[in-house]
Amino acid sequence: MTNRISQNVTYARARYIQMSPSKVQRVLDQIRGKSYKDTLILLEFMPYRSCKVIWSVVRSACANAENNAGLNKANLFINEAYVGKGPINKRFRIRAQGRLTRIQKRTCHITIGVSELNE
Repeated sequence: MTNRISQNVTYARARYIQMSPSKVQRVLDQIRGKSYKDTLILLEFMPYRSCKVIWSVVRSACANAENNAGLNKANLFINEAYVGKGPINKRFRIRAQGRLTRIQKRTCHITIGVSELNE
């Protein structure tokens, strides 16, 4: 019995999230390839701040698949999950002896693609 992956991949994207891409990447590596139900359970109990944002993107991708492509929610799994760099907001902090140090507030773009698993 072989499982076949359908070619319908439905995406959801969150842009300009003020979070470091490397911190988001460690969570996306854990959920890639998992089923929709397992992903939501995993994200709910992981202790990272990025899980809340990723959870909403996964829910949005599932809603897009259900409403736009007519896919069944029970058969969905995370086909693609990646993060890209966004623009960096540069700020300055005053330090000792009148000096300044630059603080870089990184942003990222999160993309999740869900697909249906056909048997």
